[in-house]
Amino acid sequence: MQLFIVAVGKNRGSAEHHLAEDWLGRLPEAGGIHEVESKLPAGAKRTDDEGIRLLRAVPPGAALAILDPRGKDHSSEDLAALIHNWRDSGYGAAAFAIGGADGHAATIRQKALRTISFGRATWPHMLCRAMLAEQLYRASMILAGHPYHRGN
Repeated sequence: MQLFIVAVGKNRGSAEHHLAEDWLGRLPEAGGIHEVESKLPAGAKRTDDEGIRLLRAVPPGAALAILDPRGKDHSSEDLAALIHNWRDSGYGAAAFAIGGADGHAATIRQKALRTISFGRATWPHMLCRAMLAEQLYRASMILAGHPYHRGN
C-alpha cells in the first residue's frame, strides 16, 4: 500500500523535510509528500482553501486520515493495524493530512476516515512530518514482521 503525507506549507529545504523524505524513501512501496500552499491571508478563507488543496493532493481512491491534536492518540501498533485494515478493505493508498496553522477545514474533516493525534502538545509542522514519516515506516515494518520495531 502506498503511503502519502499531504501537508500545508513548502519545505524550504529544511533538515526535517530531508528526514521525512528519507523515512518515506525506505517504504517497501513508493509514497511521498505532497505539499500545498495558499496565498490567502490567515483566517477562515485560507483554512478552507488549504482544505480544498489538501483534498486535491490526496491520490484518487486513497483512504484519508487527518492529524489533529483533538484526534485519537495511536500507538505504532494501532497505526499499523489501521493501515492493515485499509489495505485489506481494498485501498491501494492512504494519505495522512497535516493542516496549516489554523488546523483543518470542515471539508477535509468530513472526508477523513480517521483523526489521529500525536498527543496534546503542539509540534512544528516540519517536525510533525518527520515524525509521521517515521511512524509510517515503522507501521510498514510491523506489518512485514521486520525486527525494526521492538515493542514492549
